[in-house]
Amino acid sequence: MKAYVSEVFSSIQGEGKLLGRRQIFVRFSGCNLNCNYCDTPLSRNPLYGNEIFIDELYREIKNLLTPDFHSISLTGGEPLLHADFIREFLEKCNLDALIETNGSLPHELEKIVDLIKYASVDIKLPEHEAVSNWDDLLDDELESINLLIEEGINTYCKLVVLPSTELDRVTFIASKIAHEIHNVSKLSLVIQPASPLDNWKKHSLKLFKFSEKSGEYLDVLTIPQIHKLLKIR
Repeated sequence: MKAYVSEVFSSIQGEGKLLGRRQIFVRFSGCNLNCNYCDTPLSRNPLYGNEIFIDELYREIKNLLTPDFHSISLTGGEPLLHADFIREFLEKCNLDALIETNGSLPHELEKIVDLIKYASVDIKLPEHEAVSNWDDLLDDELESINLLIEEGINTYCKLVVLPSTELDRVTFIASKIAHEIHNVSKLSLVIQPASPLDNWKKHSLKLFKFSEKSGEYLDVLTIPQIHKLLKIR
């Protein structure tokens, strides 16, 4: 079995609850959404990068292992477009893995949920312009989160906010998650201000309000993209 992968590299995780961990990133090609803030637009192309077999990928990862290695990050694009490949790969490599997904494909996630240790589900907002029917997308994301929580996967939600994002929208998302996730005590919400951070100079107070209102419903953290501040991949 093979899949298109745009890059494989070792770096420090710059987002979410595994911030600062040394990971090997496997960036799969292709995405089923079209977010306006996407920082890897080339990976939307399903044929971008190189077609790679499972054994080849495993060898590349082994060559990148370092003493501080924590886990693999399966990212994209949307990695769950390659769920069958990922399942076979994880069965072979036996390494801890983080899936970074938009959560829109719960039935594909179901194929691999027993093989992953960590999950980041990127909750989309209407202003991200990812899809035409945002309500359906949110339902799929919540279904994916419930699937992960029920399986006991260490899971967090990521919500990318823009300076134009309204407080009411963030409050609605936090409330919706709190009421529809079956065991919400095991879930955190990571609010991620969209890069570049210079855009937030006149809007920094918004981030405090986002955190305060979300904190009424969920465990909440505010974390920017640290790898961009460090100028690393």
